[in-house]
Parts: sequence; structure tokens; C-alpha cells
Amino acid sequence: MIITELLAVLSIGAATGLRIALPLLLIGLMSGNQLWANVPLLSRLPPALLLGILASWSAAELMLSKDRHSQRLFQSIELVLSPGVGALAGVALARTVGLEGWLHWIFGLISALLALVIQLLQVGFFYRPRRPPLWAFFVVDGLCIVLAFLAFDDPNAGGIIALLLLWLVIRTSYLWRNWTRGGPRSQG
Repeated sequence: MIITELLAVLSIGAATGLRIALPLLLIGLMSGNQLWANVPLLSRLPPALLLGILASWSAAELMLSKDRHSQRLFQSIELVLSPGVGALAGVALARTVGLEGWLHWIFGLISALLALVIQLLQVGFFYRPRRPPLWAFFVVDGLCIVLAFLAFDDPNAGGIIALLLLWLVIRTSYLWRNWTRGGPRSQG
């Protein structure tokens, strides 16, 4: 049924919105012998080279993204790359579950848009004057890993978590807009 596949794509799209390389690395490792055969563009690279690049970038994301100065660099790079990586991951997941060719690109677009929206929220949070607490970074890392695994193992749960995350993004942007206009301060 197409709803399950859509929920799986939402899950992987949300994961690529949180981190860039880690979901792609997990897609390759969970594909078994095929590695990145279903991922457009990446399937043309040698698997050993791709594994090295994605593992290095994932380690950098997990370790260096906690530092204030390198965090801004990572956020800028991830903001630019998140729609493309989201599209690649969405198309890869659609190919893995065996959907028709025209659905690959629709699911890739959905995944790219979700990744971009989530990444925009992260950039907005991390460019605020007050930095989020350190535990929030570990929650984002853990949520990314969970969403990537759930996209393959339990797409219904992963999709529901991704939809809740999208609701949180919409709600936070609404509150943020009202806050910057003076809404809560003037009422309270």
C-alpha cells in the first residue's frame, strides 16, 4: 500500500533534515550487499570511497556539530545540501520498496521539502542569541538515527514521528513569528 511507503519516505526525509550524511550511511549499511545501488548519483561511486566519505562526514556531524564555531559552518553547509540529500534518500527508499518510476521523483520531492523545512528550523534555532543546551544536540542525533532505522523497519512509526516533527516545526515557526512581533510580551 502506498501510505506505508509515503510514511517511510517522510521518516527518511526527516532524518536527512536533521543530519546529512548519517542517514545516507545507514541506508547503505542496511541495504546489505547492494550498498548504495538504489541511490541515484551515489551508486556510480566506488562503495569503499563512498563509505569513507559518509563515515567521515557522519563522524564530523556527530562530534564537531556540538562546538559553537564549527556548528555554524555545518548548519550553513547542511542547509544548502539538505534538499538534495533528502531527494536522494527519498528516491532510494522508493526504489528499495519497488515503487513505479514516476513515484520515485514525487517521493524524492516530498523528502527534499521535508528535509529543507526541518533544516531551516534548526538553522533558526542555532542562530538565536541563546544557544540550545548540549543535550538537545544529542537528542537530534538520536532522533536522526531512530528515524533512519524506522524508515526501513517500521515505516508507520517513523512516519508518525516525522509528522509530529513537522507539526513541531510549524508550531514553533508560528510561535516564533508571534514572539518577534511582540505577541507574548505585550499580552503577558
